[in-house]
Amino acid sequence: MALQDKKREQAVAVKYDNQKMNAPTVIAKGEGFIAKKIIERAVEADVPIVEDAALVSALISLELGEEIPAELYEVVARVLAWVYKLDKEAGQK
Repeated sequence: MALQDKKREQAVAVKYDNQKMNAPTVIAKGEGFIAKKIIERAVEADVPIVEDAALVSALISLELGEEIPAELYEVVARVLAWVYKLDKEAGQK
């Protein structure tokens, strides 16, 4: 009987304040238990969660406090636009 390898859960949290920051910044990252805690905290704080394995793989290599690199601006901008839309819709309810 072969054991099925499971990918280790990963999570990265980014923050962006267009008044204070040049680019979104990594504020939390981790694998396994730490990833689960990041996700739990996001759920508790009603922070939207996007599941994108390729993006997480790219972001997890960054240091805490590091701005995302220019080559990820477009994909992260799409995520932030989605979050902004959710916030706007929530404000109308």
